[in-house]
Amino acid sequence: MQKRRERVDRGINVRSGDVFALCSWREMLYLAGPRVLPVIAILLLPLALGIYWQKVLLSVAVFALLAISWDLLAQTGMISLGQALFFGMGAYVTGILNHYWGLPPLLTIPVAAILGGLICTALLLPVLRLRGIYFSMVTLILPLMLVRLIEATRIFGGTEGLTGMTPLPSRWLEIYVIVGAMLAALFGFRRLLGTDYGLVLKGIRDNDRSVINAGINIYWYKTQALLIASTVGAFAGAFMTHVYMFVGMPVFALDYSILPIAAAVVGGPGSLAGATLGAFLLVPLSEVLRGVGGLRIVFYGVFLVVFIVALPEGIFHFVQRKYNQFERWVEVDS
Repeated sequence: MQKRRERVDRGINVRSGDVFALCSWREMLYLAGPRVLPVIAILLLPLALGIYWQKVLLSVAVFALLAISWDLLAQTGMISLGQALFFGMGAYVTGILNHYWGLPPLLTIPVAAILGGLICTALLLPVLRLRGIYFSMVTLILPLMLVRLIEATRIFGGTEGLTGMTPLPSRWLEIYVIVGAMLAALFGFRRLLGTDYGLVLKGIRDNDRSVINAGINIYWYKTQALLIASTVGAFAGAFMTHVYMFVGMPVFALDYSILPIAAAVVGGPGSLAGATLGAFLLVPLSEVLRGVGGLRIVFYGVFLVVFIVALPEGIFHFVQRKYNQFERWVEVDS
């Protein structure tokens, strides 16, 4: 007797998808649990961490924002290899505003996020018509060009950078500002992609010619998506400038481009939540592996390869499937 394994939706998953879900507390908890419990855990986590791991949590939230912005661009068919461009532009704008003009952090961070997003969008606007690897290569090259420009002209402190930035009033404000921004971006963008606007963005990714034939200006939508994503990345860079009280050429380092991509791939691309989950795994892992010295990159690479090969769909999609479905063996008619 031959058997095969099949996946079946859980009964509560089917019932909670109906309009009558609100009639049952069990079904309400089934829907709200995966959303509410992680949020509560993230908000309470800083209270249980020491100062060092609170700093690590700041880095986790920053890379999560970069990964979310990368995933948003990928949803529109724009694969970016230059999240460091967004991060570095926001960092330098807030550094200039604070160092030369003396503006406070609570003003420089939002201004740098918006202004940095506009500058990045203006830089990439001429190449929005490029697709695939051609657009990706431009996003990779731009931050490298800016690094060499700063080094050659010695503007904004040159290789030494700008120091003495004004810190945020307290470390608790630091933590909850960046954590709040991460949660707002995660749930806000997930909500955005579930609307008709998000449907157009996904349509551009899947078949841009069909969207053009429907009379929609895809380049206007791609510009908007690029502005939103670059603003989020610039916010992360502006925030970390006031945390480190320094801005220099390292803000354009490839780490800020590669790690967000790795987080999105490991966590599960296309979900935004997967990008956040990937950041919560990879950034602490990187810190833990500091103790092994030169073998850090080896172990880190092995970890990435194992997860990509074993779970090509990403951790979030795997967990989501297990939560909503179960597997069973059924007989196959000979």
